[in-house]
Amino acid sequence: MRSRSRAASSVVLLSAVALAASACSSSSSSNPLGGGSQASGSNSTVVVGSANYPENVLLASIYSQALQAKGVKVTEKFNIGSRELLYGQIKDGKLSVLPEYNGALLAYVDNKSTAATEADVNAALTKELPSSLGILDSSAAEDKDSLTVTQDTATKYNLKSIADLAAQAPNFTIGGMAEFKSRREQQFKDVYGLTFKDWKPTADATPNAIKDGTIQVGDVFTTDPKLLQLGLVSLADPKNVFGAQNVTPLINKAQVNSTASAALNAVSAKLDTPTLVGLMKKVAIDKDDPQAVAKDWVKANGLG
Repeated sequence: MRSRSRAASSVVLLSAVALAASACSSSSSSNPLGGGSQASGSNSTVVVGSANYPENVLLASIYSQALQAKGVKVTEKFNIGSRELLYGQIKDGKLSVLPEYNGALLAYVDNKSTAATEADVNAALTKELPSSLGILDSSAAEDKDSLTVTQDTATKYNLKSIADLAAQAPNFTIGGMAEFKSRREQQFKDVYGLTFKDWKPTADATPNAIKDGTIQVGDVFTTDPKLLQLGLVSLADPKNVFGAQNVTPLINKAQVNSTASAALNAVSAKLDTPTLVGLMKKVAIDKDDPQAVAKDWVKANGLG
């Protein structure tokens, strides 16, 4: 299971967007961030944080704006850094809410866990997190590895899931990060019975390599905006080789009351992977302002 540092390729692709987004991350409340826990009363401030890459900033902005629409006082602290920094701050009470990815968070708090489904991952998280922290409802949106093909390839060979690749894998070249083969080759054989013709390291160029035919199938994150831009198709993973990576709010329980929890859960109920891909296309490809993209989505979905 990947840690969220796995997003390095996305950070390289979107670093300019992240820098631009940081200009939009000033506090939306007059109350400065203080140390220690804050009470969960109606007049307390909920501090929404994010990691330092555009997708997480976008998600944090969506959750933040949904909270504000319900009258919750919010301070935004975006582009903070890695999970190591974020987890320590929310545990210490310096942050109240973080948009997390349940599988990656579980790998961080328990790197020996074998939980793979959304339900199992969330159950394990509930058990492993300290009593001061909790998770709210997971969204259907997932940022995870996927085996991806062109629409033409999917149509020609009737490919809908990874299992459907079995007949064609001996004729297909697969690509991904340099370590992709060592991590996944045996797993694909054991779980899906796949033996590929060849493996090529394609790194950040994987979507383009799929599109131009250099490879026929590749490892692409499910929220990569190039899926839309290049017309690619991510195959379903019914046997959970890649494991759940649902967008899930991590909260400091003392700082998030029932009103705030309900607002955050309402966002998660409406957020799915195709939606997140479309939003990220606006941010990463169209260069729209992340805060504006978040505002439009929150309003369009009756959350603001």
